[in-house]
Amino acid sequence: MKPTDLSGIDIAVLAGGLGTRIAGVLGDTPKVLAPVGGRPFLEVLLGKLRGAKKVVLCLGHLAPKVTEWLKANPPPVPVECVIEPEPLGTAGALRFAASHLTSDPFLVMNGDSVVETDLGGFIDDHRRSGAPGSILAVEVPDGSRFGRLEISPAGRITRFAEKDTSATGAAWINGGIYAFTPSLLARLMAAEGPSLERDFLGLLPEATLHGARRQARFIDIGTPESLAQAPAFFGGSQRDVTEA
Repeated sequence: MKPTDLSGIDIAVLAGGLGTRIAGVLGDTPKVLAPVGGRPFLEVLLGKLRGAKKVVLCLGHLAPKVTEWLKANPPPVPVECVIEPEPLGTAGALRFAASHLTSDPFLVMNGDSVVETDLGGFIDDHRRSGAPGSILAVEVPDGSRFGRLEISPAGRITRFAEKDTSATGAAWINGGIYAFTPSLLARLMAAEGPSLERDFLGLLPEATLHGARRQARFIDIGTPESLAQAPAFFGGSQRDVTEA
């Protein structure tokens, strides 16, 4: 089956965090504008979202620097900026931007990570699953730095395991990319708590969410160490292997 493209899809990018783990390296540069091989990370990210209906940038900390950069560097996809009035967390930021997200489904992405995979294929997987929401799950060789996802043979997420530095070895982790239906967004609007993963997704009834597994290259730039690895990552191959 030919993968769906991104036309008609709204994409929320969560990029309003304080970036405390990396502030010592970036200073007053927002994390989403962190330099990666001579380019701001946002430029790299938006290039990968070409063809979408629109990107909704959920901004907060240092938002004016991002909006100024966008004015000087017209993006390859329509972008709307939604600036939270105070730190709301990832769940709060998505609630605040909800009126801008009208496609069914729409995508939600963390603004500090990339999975080198076909997002259209992810949307196809989500639609075939019949679930109200899906998480793009990535296999990493060492999951100790991340929380792990437990996924049933039927492809439903049965558990969000907390980060455990003693649990080394390969693991399926949350790749920071989600597909939401309007019904799942309505549930988020009625829920409480600032964290999208801990206070909402992780508290949904078991097997509510689909886990779309991918063996694909993944990076987040949230630490000085991972940011230092980013130029080599983006200079490498972008080919990936997908598993429906």
